[in-house]
Amino acid sequence: MTFDPETTTFLIAGPVRIHPRVLRAMSMPSLNHRGDYFHGIVAEIRELLPVLFGAKGHQLVLSGSGTAGLEAVYSALVPRDRRTLVLSNGNFGERTDQIVRRYSSRVTTLTAPWGQPLGADAVATELAAGDVGAVCVVHNETSVGLANDLAPIAAAVRRSGALFLVDGISAVAGIPVDLDGWGIDAIVAGSQKGLAAPAGLALVHLSDRAVAALHPGTFYLDLAAHLKSLEKNDTPWTPAVPLFLALREALVLLREEGLARRLERTHRLADATRSAVDALGLSLFPDRAHASDTVTAVRNPDGMGDPELRKVLEREYNVLVQGGQGALTGKIFRIGHMGIADWPDLLVTVAALERILGKAGRLPAPGAALRAVVDRMP
Repeated sequence: MTFDPETTTFLIAGPVRIHPRVLRAMSMPSLNHRGDYFHGIVAEIRELLPVLFGAKGHQLVLSGSGTAGLEAVYSALVPRDRRTLVLSNGNFGERTDQIVRRYSSRVTTLTAPWGQPLGADAVATELAAGDVGAVCVVHNETSVGLANDLAPIAAAVRRSGALFLVDGISAVAGIPVDLDGWGIDAIVAGSQKGLAAPAGLALVHLSDRAVAALHPGTFYLDLAAHLKSLEKNDTPWTPAVPLFLALREALVLLREEGLARRLERTHRLADATRSAVDALGLSLFPDRAHASDTVTAVRNPDGMGDPELRKVLEREYNVLVQGGQGALTGKIFRIGHMGIADWPDLLVTVAALERILGKAGRLPAPGAALRAVVDRMP
C-alpha cells in the first residue's frame, strides 16, 4: 500500500486528524480582519473558549504555534527581580527552560529523568528556600507519554504565593485540568491537540492575578495588547484569519460533544491502547502510574527500530504514528489518541502492529491485542 495522507489512519501526538467541518470552515474567501463580520467571529470564539478550558477567565487567541503562546506567557510573567523555578522531565520541559532563560537570569531548574514523574516534595523544598516568583511546568509531556500530577505541585505553589504557569498544550481537552482548583495563573493550549483544529494558534487562559502582573515582553505576542484589542473583538496585528474560522468550528464541535465526553473518550482510548501494548508483548516507556491519556509512548522491541516498525506501518498499512525525540529517537514510538481520534483508528493501528510483529515472529498471542481493544469499547 502506498502512503496516502488523505486516507491515512493518523495517530501522531499532534497535529491530529481534523474534522471535515473544520476543514471546510477554512475555505471561505478572504475577509477584512478589521470588519464587522470578522469581529463577530472573534466574539463567538470568546464565548466558546470557556468550553475548551472548562472555566471562565481572561482568554485569548494568538496567531502562532503553542510555543508562541509559551513565549508570550513567559516573557510577560516571568519575574525580573525574583527566581523562576522550572520543572522538567522531558523534551518540552527542556524547551520551557530554554525559553524562560531568554527572559530571566535567575532560573532554578528541577529535573527528573525522562519518563519519570516530578516530585512534589522536591518542588516544595525549593519553594521553601524562598524568592521564587513563578513556577513553570509542562502538564502533559508528549515526548515521553507522561502526565505530571499537578495537584500536589499546585498546592505547594499556592502556599508560596508564586505564579503558576503551565504548558497545557497537549493537556487541555485531553486530560482533566482544574484551572480554579489548582490555582493556575496561566495555561497555554495548542489548537492542533485535544481541540482537533489546525496547527498555528495558541490559546491562552490568564487568571486575574496574572493579568495584574503582566509586564512588557515580546512585541508581537504582547498579552496586554491582545487583551486590550479583545475588548473590541479585535486583534492588535493581522491574525491568521482562516485558522480563526477553523477554530470557531472546532470549538462548536467540542461544545456539541461536551468537554466531559471528549475527556472520557480520550481516557478510554488510552486505557485500551495500554492494554493492547501489554498484549503485544511491548512495554510502556514512562512510569505506568503516570502514563498520559493523550499519547502512549512505547519502547521499540529489541532489534526493531523505526525502519522495521514505524516506517512499515506507514509504507505498508497507511498508518501514521510518531517516533521518539532527542535521545529517544529510534527507541520508542508514540500513538496519539486525542482530539477526534476514535475506536476505528485504534483498531486499524493495533491490527497492523499485530501483523508486523507476527511476521517478525515477535507476537506472543495473535489476536490478543485486538481483543484488548474490543473489550474496552463502549
